[in-house]
Amino acid sequence: MGDSPRDNEEKLRRTLSAWKTLASDKVFGGMTAEQYEAAINPSFTSRKELDDLDNQRTLLINTHTDADETSLAKTAAVVASVVADPAFGPDSSLYEAMGYKRKSERASGLTRGKKTGGPSGGGTPTS
Repeated sequence: MGDSPRDNEEKLRRTLSAWKTLASDKVFGGMTAEQYEAAINPSFTSRKELDDLDNQRTLLINTHTDADETSLAKTAAVVASVVADPAFGPDSSLYEAMGYKRKSERASGLTRGKKTGGPSGGGTPTS
């Protein structure tokens, strides 16, 4: 094989360019410069196809990212409508099935700090 794909491409291009520029009428390796160019062309064709696929992948990623942004805005509107609907609301099974925690199942948010004290671990320190 060779070095990196980029190094390989550079080597192929440099060899072809030198041959065509400095000895285009000579036969090397049993080939003319044109025959050599035809023989190495699949290396360039496959690289171009990979570049095209990379560009298509970038386009598709951007397309689905834009579509997700629109879809998530629509989803937020739907969820807000479920919360506001008197037949459903934030404590409904529908709300939970959409991936949210029902209001009745949420923690109160109340926390109690640890008591600090003497070796028994309780009470308040005395003076």
